[in-house]
Amino acid sequence: MIKLEKTEVFGWEAAIRGMRNPMNSWDRSDSTFNIDGEYHDICGNSGPTNHDEDIIMGRNDHDLMMRLSRGGPVHAKYRRMITVYVDITAPLYWWKEFDTYKVGTVANSCSTMHKIADKKFTRDDFSTEHLVSIDDEPRECRLEYEVTDEIKLSWSPSALLNFTIAMLNKCREYYLETKDKIYWWQMIQLLPSSYNQKRTIMLNYEVLASIYKYRMDHKLDEWREFCKWIKTLPYSEIIIGEKED
Repeated sequence: MIKLEKTEVFGWEAAIRGMRNPMNSWDRSDSTFNIDGEYHDICGNSGPTNHDEDIIMGRNDHDLMMRLSRGGPVHAKYRRMITVYVDITAPLYWWKEFDTYKVGTVANSCSTMHKIADKKFTRDDFSTEHLVSIDDEPRECRLEYEVTDEIKLSWSPSALLNFTIAMLNKCREYYLETKDKIYWWQMIQLLPSSYNQKRTIMLNYEVLASIYKYRMDHKLDEWREFCKWIKTLPYSEIIIGEKED
Protein backbone atom coordinates (compact mmCIF):
# COMPACT_ATOMS: atom_id res chain seq x y z
CA MET A 1 0.00 0.00 0.00
CA ILE A 2 1.17 3.51 -0.78
CA LYS A 3 -0.67 6.82 -0.53
CA LEU A 4 0.61 10.09 -2.03
CA GLU A 5 -1.05 13.34 -0.94
CA LYS A 6 -0.64 17.12 -0.97
CA THR A 7 1.64 17.31 -4.01
CA GLU A 8 3.18 20.72 -4.74
CA VAL A 9 5.62 21.64 -7.54
CA PHE A 10 7.80 24.78 -7.48
CA GLY A 11 10.77 26.38 -9.23
CA TRP A 12 9.68 26.58 -12.87
CA GLU A 13 10.74 30.18 -13.46
CA ALA A 14 14.22 29.77 -11.99
CA ALA A 15 14.68 26.44 -13.80
CA ILE A 16 13.83 27.97 -17.19
CA ARG A 17 15.95 31.05 -16.51
CA GLY A 18 18.93 28.89 -15.58
CA MET A 19 18.33 26.53 -18.50
CA ARG A 20 18.75 29.45 -20.92
CA ASN A 21 21.84 30.96 -19.25
CA PRO A 22 24.46 28.91 -21.18
CA MET A 23 23.37 30.31 -24.57
CA ASN A 24 22.10 33.71 -23.33
CA SER A 25 18.79 32.80 -24.95
CA TRP A 26 16.44 34.37 -22.43
CA ASP A 27 14.60 36.28 -25.17
CA ARG A 28 13.62 32.93 -26.73
CA SER A 29 11.66 31.95 -23.62
CA ASP A 30 7.89 31.89 -24.21
CA SER A 31 6.54 30.53 -20.90
CA THR A 32 4.44 32.58 -18.49
CA PHE A 33 3.94 32.24 -14.75
CA ASN A 34 0.94 33.15 -12.63
CA ILE A 35 2.06 35.19 -9.63
CA ASP A 36 -0.67 36.76 -7.50
CA GLY A 37 -3.08 36.91 -10.42
CA GLU A 38 -0.63 38.41 -12.92
CA TYR A 39 1.44 36.77 -15.64
CA HIS A 40 5.22 37.12 -15.58
CA ASP A 41 7.98 35.85 -17.84
CA ILE A 42 11.70 35.44 -17.25
CA CYS A 43 12.48 38.73 -19.03
CA GLY A 44 10.51 40.79 -16.52
CA ASN A 45 7.37 41.40 -18.58
CA SER A 46 4.09 41.23 -16.66
CA GLY A 47 0.40 41.96 -16.95
CA PRO A 48 -3.06 40.62 -16.15
CA THR A 49 -3.59 36.92 -16.72
CA ASN A 50 -6.62 34.87 -17.70
CA HIS A 51 -5.40 31.49 -16.45
CA ASP A 52 -5.08 29.91 -12.99
CA GLU A 53 -2.17 27.57 -13.75
CA ASP A 54 1.13 28.26 -12.02
CA ILE A 55 2.90 27.90 -15.38
CA ILE A 56 1.91 27.89 -19.03
CA MET A 57 4.82 26.24 -20.81
CA GLY A 58 5.74 27.80 -24.15
CA ARG A 59 6.67 25.74 -27.19
CA ASN A 60 10.26 27.07 -27.31
CA ASP A 61 10.95 26.30 -23.65
CA HIS A 62 9.29 22.90 -23.88
CA ASP A 63 11.30 21.91 -26.97
CA LEU A 64 14.55 22.92 -25.27
CA MET A 65 13.62 21.03 -22.11
CA MET A 66 12.91 17.87 -24.10
CA ARG A 67 16.19 18.12 -26.04
CA LEU A 68 18.19 18.58 -22.84
CA SER A 69 16.23 15.79 -21.16
CA ARG A 70 17.23 13.38 -23.92
CA GLY A 71 20.85 14.32 -23.22
CA GLY A 72 20.62 12.87 -19.71
CA PRO A 73 21.47 14.34 -16.29
CA VAL A 74 24.59 16.18 -17.51
CA HIS A 75 22.54 18.32 -19.90
CA ALA A 76 19.19 18.39 -18.07
CA LYS A 77 20.52 20.21 -15.00
CA TYR A 78 17.37 22.35 -14.95
CA ARG A 79 15.44 19.33 -13.67
CA ARG A 80 17.30 19.58 -10.37
CA MET A 81 15.74 23.03 -9.85
CA ILE A 82 12.11 21.89 -10.17
CA THR A 83 11.14 20.98 -6.61
CA VAL A 84 8.35 18.63 -5.53
CA TYR A 85 6.79 18.30 -2.09
CA VAL A 86 4.52 15.35 -1.28
CA ASP A 87 3.20 13.46 1.75
CA ILE A 88 3.78 9.71 1.39
CA THR A 89 2.33 6.96 3.57
CA ALA A 90 3.99 3.61 2.83
CA PRO A 91 5.24 0.46 4.62
CA LEU A 92 8.69 0.35 6.19
CA TYR A 93 9.86 -2.26 3.65
CA TRP A 94 9.28 0.34 0.88
CA TRP A 95 10.92 3.15 2.83
CA LYS A 96 14.09 1.03 3.15
CA GLU A 97 14.42 1.06 -0.63
CA PHE A 98 13.41 4.71 -0.98
CA ASP A 99 16.17 5.70 1.44
CA THR A 100 18.77 4.83 -1.22
CA TYR A 101 17.78 8.12 -2.90
CA LYS A 102 19.67 10.42 -0.57
CA VAL A 103 20.86 13.09 -3.06
CA GLY A 104 18.34 15.86 -3.71
CA THR A 105 15.79 14.64 -1.16
CA VAL A 106 14.70 15.79 2.30
CA ALA A 107 12.27 13.93 4.55
CA ASN A 108 10.47 14.52 7.83
CA SER A 109 8.80 11.37 9.12
CA CYS A 110 6.30 10.51 11.81
CA SER A 111 8.43 9.23 14.68
CA THR A 112 8.23 5.54 15.54
CA MET A 113 10.73 6.05 18.37
CA HIS A 114 8.71 8.77 20.12
CA LYS A 115 5.12 8.00 19.12
CA ILE A 116 4.87 4.21 18.80
CA ALA A 117 2.69 3.94 21.91
CA ASP A 118 0.39 6.89 21.12
CA LYS A 119 -2.42 4.80 19.67
CA LYS A 120 -3.65 1.24 19.72
CA PHE A 121 -2.32 -0.91 16.86
CA THR A 122 -4.86 -2.09 14.25
CA ARG A 123 -4.56 -3.91 10.93
CA ASP A 124 -5.14 -0.59 9.17
CA ASP A 125 -1.68 0.46 10.40
CA PHE A 126 -0.10 -2.20 8.17
CA SER A 127 0.09 -3.06 4.47
CA THR A 128 -1.70 -6.42 4.30
CA GLU A 129 -3.17 -6.64 0.80
CA HIS A 130 -1.05 -9.67 -0.16
CA LEU A 131 -1.17 -11.61 3.12
CA VAL A 132 -2.62 -15.11 2.83
CA SER A 133 -5.49 -16.21 5.10
CA ILE A 134 -6.10 -19.77 6.29
CA ASP A 135 -8.41 -20.67 3.38
CA ASP A 136 -6.39 -18.95 0.66
CA GLU A 137 -3.92 -20.39 -1.80
CA PRO A 138 -1.12 -21.31 -1.66
CA ARG A 139 -2.05 -23.78 1.06
CA GLU A 140 1.65 -24.24 1.88
CA CYS A 141 1.71 -20.74 3.46
CA ARG A 142 0.69 -22.11 6.83
CA LEU A 143 2.57 -22.80 10.04
CA GLU A 144 1.46 -26.03 11.71
CA TYR A 145 2.24 -27.10 15.24
CA GLU A 146 1.40 -30.53 16.65
CA VAL A 147 0.29 -30.19 20.26
CA THR A 148 -0.65 -33.88 20.62
CA ASP A 149 -1.38 -36.69 18.19
CA GLU A 150 -4.98 -35.53 18.15
CA ILE A 151 -4.51 -31.75 18.31
CA LYS A 152 -2.80 -29.71 15.61
CA LEU A 153 -2.73 -25.93 15.35
CA SER A 154 -2.43 -24.10 12.06
CA TRP A 155 -1.69 -20.42 11.42
CA SER A 156 -1.72 -18.40 8.22
CA PRO A 157 0.47 -15.33 7.62
CA SER A 158 -2.62 -13.15 8.13
CA ALA A 159 -3.38 -14.83 11.46
CA LEU A 160 0.22 -14.47 12.62
CA LEU A 161 0.01 -10.72 11.95
CA ASN A 162 -3.12 -10.62 14.10
CA PHE A 163 -1.20 -12.35 16.91
CA THR A 164 1.66 -9.87 16.48
CA ILE A 165 -0.75 -6.93 16.67
CA ALA A 166 -2.28 -8.40 19.81
CA MET A 167 1.16 -8.74 21.40
CA LEU A 168 2.10 -5.18 20.37
CA ASN A 169 -1.05 -3.90 22.06
CA LYS A 170 -0.37 -5.96 25.19
CA CYS A 171 3.14 -4.48 25.45
CA ARG A 172 1.72 -1.04 24.76
CA GLU A 173 -0.74 -1.40 27.65
CA TYR A 174 2.01 -2.39 30.07
CA TYR A 175 4.29 0.38 28.83
CA LEU A 176 1.61 3.04 29.30
CA GLU A 177 0.84 1.64 32.76
CA THR A 178 4.40 1.22 34.05
CA LYS A 179 6.60 3.37 31.75
CA ASP A 180 9.07 0.48 31.95
CA LYS A 181 11.31 0.64 28.86
CA ILE A 182 11.39 -3.16 28.55
CA TYR A 183 7.86 -3.02 27.09
CA TRP A 184 8.86 -0.22 24.71
CA TRP A 185 11.69 -2.42 23.41
CA GLN A 186 9.22 -5.22 22.71
CA MET A 187 7.19 -2.91 20.46
CA ILE A 188 10.25 -1.50 18.67
CA GLN A 189 11.85 -4.88 17.95
CA LEU A 190 8.64 -6.76 17.20
CA LEU A 191 7.18 -4.16 14.81
CA PRO A 192 6.78 -5.73 11.32
CA SER A 193 8.22 -4.05 8.23
CA SER A 194 4.68 -3.86 6.84
CA TYR A 195 3.98 -1.04 9.32
CA ASN A 196 2.91 2.10 7.45
CA GLN A 197 4.80 5.32 8.11
CA LYS A 198 4.00 8.82 6.87
CA ARG A 199 6.73 11.19 5.68
CA THR A 200 6.72 14.63 4.08
CA ILE A 201 9.24 14.48 1.24
CA MET A 202 11.09 17.08 -0.82
CA LEU A 203 12.31 15.80 -4.21
CA ASN A 204 13.19 17.25 -7.58
CA TYR A 205 12.53 16.27 -11.18
CA GLU A 206 16.05 14.85 -11.64
CA VAL A 207 15.65 12.46 -8.71
CA LEU A 208 12.25 11.45 -10.07
CA ALA A 209 13.76 10.80 -13.51
CA SER A 210 16.21 8.35 -11.93
CA ILE A 211 13.46 6.69 -9.88
CA TYR A 212 11.18 6.31 -12.90
CA LYS A 213 13.91 4.77 -15.04
CA TYR A 214 14.89 2.09 -12.53
CA ARG A 215 11.64 1.45 -10.61
CA MET A 216 8.83 1.59 -13.19
CA ASP A 217 8.76 -2.23 -13.57
CA HIS A 218 9.76 -3.09 -9.99
CA LYS A 219 8.24 -6.15 -8.30
CA LEU A 220 6.86 -4.01 -5.47
CA ASP A 221 3.39 -2.63 -6.21
CA GLU A 222 4.33 0.51 -4.28
CA TRP A 223 7.07 1.42 -6.78
CA ARG A 224 4.77 0.94 -9.76
CA GLU A 225 2.14 3.13 -8.10
CA PHE A 226 4.80 5.73 -7.33
CA CYS A 227 5.80 5.82 -11.00
CA LYS A 228 2.16 6.26 -11.99
CA TRP A 229 2.07 9.29 -9.69
CA ILE A 230 5.20 10.69 -11.37
CA LYS A 231 3.33 10.65 -14.69
CA THR A 232 0.62 12.88 -13.17
CA LEU A 233 3.06 15.70 -12.39
CA PRO A 234 3.07 18.86 -14.54
CA TYR A 235 5.00 18.31 -17.79
CA SER A 236 6.07 14.86 -16.62
CA GLU A 237 7.40 14.10 -20.11
CA ILE A 238 10.61 15.94 -19.16
CA ILE A 239 10.99 13.31 -16.41
CA ILE A 240 10.03 10.15 -18.26
CA GLY A 241 11.41 11.21 -21.66
CA GLU A 242 8.22 10.90 -23.67
CA LYS A 243 5.20 13.05 -24.41
CA GLU A 244 1.74 11.58 -24.11
CA ASP A 245 -1.39 12.95 -25.78
